[in-house]
Amino acid sequence: MGRLKNPDQEYHMLQQRLAQKVQGAPDSPTLIKILSMLFPAEDAELARQLPHNFTSLETLSKNLKIPKDELNDKLTDMAQRGLVFDIEHDRQRYFILPPVVLGLFEFIFMRVRPDMPMKELARFFEKYFYENENFAHSLYQGQTQLLRSFVREEAIPESDHTEVIDWERASHIVSSASAVSVGICQCRHSARHLERACDRPQETCLTFDFAAESLSRNGIARYITKDEAMSILGKCKESGLAQTGDNVQRKVSFICNCCGCCCHVMRALKTFDLHPGIVTSNWIMDVDLSKCKGCGECAKACPVDAINIDKKKEGDKTIRWATRAEEICLGCGVCSTICKTGAATMKSRPQRVVVPETVFDQRVAMAIERGRLSDLLFDDPGKLSHRAMGRIVSLIENSLLFKAAMARESIKSVFLNTIVKGAKKKAKGLADVIA
Repeated sequence: MGRLKNPDQEYHMLQQRLAQKVQGAPDSPTLIKILSMLFPAEDAELARQLPHNFTSLETLSKNLKIPKDELNDKLTDMAQRGLVFDIEHDRQRYFILPPVVLGLFEFIFMRVRPDMPMKELARFFEKYFYENENFAHSLYQGQTQLLRSFVREEAIPESDHTEVIDWERASHIVSSASAVSVGICQCRHSARHLERACDRPQETCLTFDFAAESLSRNGIARYITKDEAMSILGKCKESGLAQTGDNVQRKVSFICNCCGCCCHVMRALKTFDLHPGIVTSNWIMDVDLSKCKGCGECAKACPVDAINIDKKKEGDKTIRWATRAEEICLGCGVCSTICKTGAATMKSRPQRVVVPETVFDQRVAMAIERGRLSDLLFDDPGKLSHRAMGRIVSLIENSLLFKAAMARESIKSVFLNTIVKGAKKKAKGLADVIA
């Protein structure tokens, strides 16, 4: 690619590229500092030229005019450093630039990195996530979210067990996976560098299928058996951690085991009052007032502060009981399994929660809701035709007429299904791997 005339400009152009993803990446001197610490300038130049969708090494080599072997070595090195994400399928390699969250942050902090200034990076990521509301609002805007809550199966009354669908069960995600890996919880790891981490288990970030294969191959996570994964899941539940994962029904790629004190997602929801930034399960906490003693253990255990302890005077006695905020409760079931009196139980929500079937459905819905459909469809910055069509589609999708049409669920549904079919067709064989 030659000698760079203006290395600093590469980081601003990389930020602009990351900002086009459905997760967003608002501009900030803090983000520019993070990118400059992670990417040498030549890597930043290469990374910003990667399409938003998985693209084969052969296609990238042709489009970027870089010899295939040279490009393969470069991208392999970047994948091992957590700067790009790759998939191997049918003897071909595919690459993509990961977003800031569910991407760069995780790939950096899912393992010990003596070669990196981890404490400084943790400090800058913390600053970027919370210096203002911009990043959080970019990440959690719209109806369709990246994450959903898994209910604890043991918290559901036996009479209701038949109502739990397979994709709602963390145990089913583990048992049906083709590959499983585990890495360090990125949030507790970064909190440890800031000297504020809790004492919960560290190696708890589970990934599955294509994600497990990629992260293990690149040394970011390590392969484990399904029995080991189930053991980790059990220990996490014993430690009061909530299970949060991919907001899709098929090919769930990860399950995090989250605490409300370290998890950046849960902290952001509470800090900026962005509920529901995590899609709830189909269950919700219910309180049996005849059993509740108002001890407050459930309120302490709730990772999103959805439970309060109310009280009133009755003569000389003070009566206490737990109440939960319906709009905040994730339906994770942590409260139910920690309650010693059996007062906290789980019941079905009156209306079932909508979860995208595949990652294609999820990303297209998010792109439509966030005005980034043009970036998703015309994702190759190296092609003049993509840049031109992207500008045209961007004008259309940000018009009042288009927004009014998307506000009608029947029109939005037909439009979404059409785009999803096109995205799957474009992905060809990869569609079966990731969805």
